[in-house]
Amino acid sequence: MNSAGLIDLVPASLRQQWKDEGIYPDRPVYRLFADQVQRRPTAPAVLMPGKVVSYAQLDQAVRRLAGSFRCMGLVAGDVIAYQLPNGWQGCAIDLAAAALGAVVAPLPPGRGKLDIASLLRRSAARAFIVEPHEAQTDMCQLVEALRPTLLSLRFPIVDGPPRAGWQTLDSLLCGPALADAALAEVDADAPVRLLVSSGTESEPKLVAYSHNALVGGRGRFLQRLHPDGPGFRGLYLVPLGSSFGSSASCGVLSWLGGSIAVLPRFDTAAAIDAIGELRPTHLLGVPTMFQRMAADPALAAVDTSSLRAIVSGGAMIDPATIRRCTEAFGCGFVSLYGSADGVNCHSLPDDPPDVAQYSVGRPNPSVCDIRIVDEDGRQQAPGQPGEIMARGPLSPMQYVNAPELDARYRSRDGWVRTGDLGHIDPLGYLVLSGRKKDIIIRGGTNISPVQIESQATAHPDIVGAACIPVPDADLGQRLCLCVTLKPGASRPSLEDVNRHFRLHGLAADRLPDYLCFCRQLPLGPAGKVDKKRLAADIRFLGTAGSAPA
Repeated sequence: MNSAGLIDLVPASLRQQWKDEGIYPDRPVYRLFADQVQRRPTAPAVLMPGKVVSYAQLDQAVRRLAGSFRCMGLVAGDVIAYQLPNGWQGCAIDLAAAALGAVVAPLPPGRGKLDIASLLRRSAARAFIVEPHEAQTDMCQLVEALRPTLLSLRFPIVDGPPRAGWQTLDSLLCGPALADAALAEVDADAPVRLLVSSGTESEPKLVAYSHNALVGGRGRFLQRLHPDGPGFRGLYLVPLGSSFGSSASCGVLSWLGGSIAVLPRFDTAAAIDAIGELRPTHLLGVPTMFQRMAADPALAAVDTSSLRAIVSGGAMIDPATIRRCTEAFGCGFVSLYGSADGVNCHSLPDDPPDVAQYSVGRPNPSVCDIRIVDEDGRQQAPGQPGEIMARGPLSPMQYVNAPELDARYRSRDGWVRTGDLGHIDPLGYLVLSGRKKDIIIRGGTNISPVQIESQATAHPDIVGAACIPVPDADLGQRLCLCVTLKPGASRPSLEDVNRHFRLHGLAADRLPDYLCFCRQLPLGPAGKVDKKRLAADIRFLGTAGSAPA
């Protein structure tokens, strides 16, 4: 067992096989980053509007932060949590923790008091770094209210002005730099990062990843998209603290030697401007972000010639949105299926256009193998639908302090039960069909929200769509379709939208009962559409008709 007290549910023989095959570098994250600093000290590591941080500059910050952490008494196996907007500071924290053999636990911004308390308690975090305010919340006050219940939390740190009882991130970045001789000897199979996975539980889950799994899994996934590692420049529209964003520090900086570009938070206009200023090769985000950007007339005035591909993950995406994005951005499109729980499958930028429109590409066992199983766990033949299971070099170690989740979602030989449904088609492509728990049941009919959302965005005036169940005393549930429209488009009636659905072959027993117009679909902490918030917004819906929002 490692110093963090975590165990690995993937058989040791498999981990060793991946080392023997050269899939795992078997070197810890910080040592790999230090190699990149030696090769390219002046190359840009992190880019933001108006600011560039080189590899050497970032390493200096990492060394000082690691030295300060050590002086505070943080050691190998300790958990350092943070909830910060995107920036170079998060990368420095990731790498400083890795240099000590500590474990970083980033929480995507937007998590509320209950989630923060749960995650800090479950991770047994010893340090927690926050900005003074997030939206309307005084984060320092929130943490101080929680501290009596968090026995492990010793070091509150604020990225802002000094505050009684707190250390400041700025002061830690001015501490003594950790010398080479003081660097910890870190086992590449030890945990280095905890990822947040919300899933369907009442509380968010934490999933532990080793150095090898992050680099050999998520890093090699990026390398497959862009084999010229140093030439990769990814504009991360999602939070770096999310599962999707976790490839930045370990994958781009430590493995590829490329650059990451960031904005503090996603904003459509700022993201469009950043393409022209920061010249990314790849955009990494969720479908709703790309829908908003592609529909904005300002995109047409920006030079997008640097782009090689859009990488869309976090939620299923419909063919109409893919077509609009490839036309608007003028680059390839990668449909990514992944999660914090340990799954990865994706199309490739040079695949035929229709591949990303109906599938998430072919599974790549050197990153993550995929199998389809029935209700009894028996493997399904190609073409037969079932639950998706995943295992490979990307696989995490275990759920943190949650043996009940390991029992529910992990097999004895390390496979992850994703709860997602799909099949492998005759050409070997993985085709998704939704989640087991996302099915809406109206009057005994099982309805897939994904099918309705995909057809909705094929409407010429609809940019984004989310299908939300509405409780109903008669039928159990009814359907509300929440949509955003193109700028200047007139609002269609529910009858108009359902006529569109019928023309596209949607069965009558799957037509929406309500239509809700939104200026923008709300996004949760990880950047996905926040369906819980939409459900709360429409909980007072009446009997039928349109519902303005």
